Amino acid sequence: MRLSALTHPRQDYAYAFLDAFAKRELRRKLLKAVAIPGYQVPYASREVPLARGWGTGGLQVTLALVGPADVAKVIDQGDDQSVNAANLRRFIARMAGVETTTDTARATLIQSRHRIPEERLNPEQIQVLQVPYPEPLARVEPSFARARELHADAEYAQVWLGLYEDLVRCRTPTHGADYPVMVHGRYLMAPSPIPRWDNPKLHQAQHLTLLSAGSEKRLYAVPPFTEVRPVEFSDVPFDVEDQRDWADWQTGLRHKFMTELPQADGGSRYELSDRDYARKRAAGLPTQPTYYDEEGLFYHPGYLAPRTPAERLERLLQGIPDGPSS
Repeated sequence: MRLSALTHPRQDYAYAFLDAFAKRELRRKLLKAVAIPGYQVPYASREVPLARGWGTGGLQVTLALVGPADVAKVIDQGDDQSVNAANLRRFIARMAGVETTTDTARATLIQSRHRIPEERLNPEQIQVLQVPYPEPLARVEPSFARARELHADAEYAQVWLGLYEDLVRCRTPTHGADYPVMVHGRYLMAPSPIPRWDNPKLHQAQHLTLLSAGSEKRLYAVPPFTEVRPVEFSDVPFDVEDQRDWADWQTGLRHKFMTELPQADGGSRYELSDRDYARKRAAGLPTQPTYYDEEGLFYHPGYLAPRTPAERLERLLQGIPDGPSS
């Protein structure tokens, strides 16, 4: 008997790595997630050649959606060249044979960890966010079974209480990132560990956002033109990170999300977190409109409360409501 007679015949990988049954299941669950914005849909998370916690959930969603005509972009903390982003991009290109890019405007499918690009995404683009912890009630409710009951009843009093305690004790929310949001006025959602700066970008966005946690086997979605509101008190409105005095050390740009770089002399300098946007601005290349303009104003007037009396007066003169319009 020959050894080759006992082995299975060679089988190449399926297109985009996942088998047809896995893709079919994922696409059905994605449709359910889009139909119920913010609702966590369980799915059978598959093994992929990537360690849990390094983007397996986002990768499975990307592989389930990607097609030959797509142009894929992968960013990690705003950078296309980090080890995680480069390895994911290389794997997607090898398994699906698709074109890859670092240009946000050219990409049709964007997988991201911790950032939403500065340039506005359009209706033809899909954003996939990697999520480590999908349960927004985890900080106040340790039991997942109880948390699901609270979601079913839309009972989020503990989250409001936690925000109140933060404001009383610290004068500011302690969520540096992953600040919880209400989606379509119904489900509390963890927007992945994006900074508070990026939370408003989900509100009435033109593009579809899909979020997936591979280790927790949960996915959820924010369809285009969906109401996304941060948890906030009417007299203590939600605010993004205060970086008004920060300027990019290469381009001098302000009012875009920055990364602080400690220096040997004890000082700091700042650089744009979105490296593709920084590259285009430094090279003088054309860019798409951004979510925050050159003065730091968000593109949906009235969504964020003005910070200074001058800003409030300017908006009142323009007839824009003072404060959140919820």
